Amino acid sequence: MTGTATTGAARAAAARAGTVRPAGYTVVRAGRRGASFLVHRRSVVVAAVLAVLLAAASVASLCWGERFVAPAEVVKVLLGQESPAELVVGTLRLPRLVVGLLVGTAFGVAGALIQTVARNPLASPDIIGISQGAGALTVGALTFGVTSWTVLPYLSVAGGLAAAALVYVFAWRGGLHAARFVLIGIGVAIALRSLMTLFMTKGDYLVAQQAQIWMTGSLNGRGWDEAGPLALTLAVLAPAVLWAARAQRSVSLDDATATALGVPLGRVRLGLVFLGVVLASVATGVAGPVDFVALLAPQIARRMTRTAQIPLLASALTGAAVVVLADLLGRRLLAPVELPVGVLTAAVGAPYLIWLIVRSRTSGGRA
Repeated sequence: MTGTATTGAARAAAARAGTVRPAGYTVVRAGRRGASFLVHRRSVVVAAVLAVLLAAASVASLCWGERFVAPAEVVKVLLGQESPAELVVGTLRLPRLVVGLLVGTAFGVAGALIQTVARNPLASPDIIGISQGAGALTVGALTFGVTSWTVLPYLSVAGGLAAAALVYVFAWRGGLHAARFVLIGIGVAIALRSLMTLFMTKGDYLVAQQAQIWMTGSLNGRGWDEAGPLALTLAVLAPAVLWAARAQRSVSLDDATATALGVPLGRVRLGLVFLGVVLASVATGVAGPVDFVALLAPQIARRMTRTAQIPLLASALTGAAVVVLADLLGRRLLAPVELPVGVLTAAVGAPYLIWLIVRSRTSGGRA
């Protein structure tokens, strides 16, 4: 954590206490005597722009395919009006788009929460073993004949939680050291990926092929049955995400300052990690381990908003936009051959990961 980020977080904490208003923030009050909130003006603008871009990408995804559908017909379908494009847009493309939006949102928020706790931009679910834990249990279930997509997301949560607990236990040495947390997570991820490969060699050929496609991260064939569990999870966890948006400010402070302010750091960090793991695991269960979305989205959002903490809303919108655009490109780049969405995100995310590692080394460990 850099000194600038720590100072910014401290100023935000002081502003909530009524002592100072940081530059770039506006105080919003709910009524004359209601609760007051700090709103970062640039974050609001960035979120609005991202929302517009995401809407445009969503419309483009519904328009382009083997058959082009005019935007006017897409709007008719979305409004429930009669249209000859009802089958193509409403039945085939819209469910897939909704799944992509939900998956990207979940990965974006999960990555932001875990990177906040670890104070390391490399600590994303697909790097530290959480996605691999979710994937290992899911592939194991597929190998032994469990193919219901209403069940697999919940198995993914169990696998993700188990992997996160393993990393957390081994990384804890009187505190959570960021570098140790990431290194142990990478080791756990490698071991769990090997376990997934072992499961595929033991399973039926057709099941192994299905598992292989799932492991690349794909929205192909996803519909309302897959969107339901993920939408339900996001709706249930919405209050917890609102709490996390406020709690991450205190976690961003240095330990001495946070303790002096009475913040129960251990419980808050555990709560943030648990929330991030559940979101990442459910998204993995639905679409497979779509690599690097949880790594990219929070860092892009933070650089656009220039905030001390990783903004959750901007991270969610960025994650959704990355998945939707990657899926659109995957469908059209080599048409009629369809590339899994995970291939496109990996093509962008892998160079970015290398850049982060090089930048971390040249800046003395500060990414």
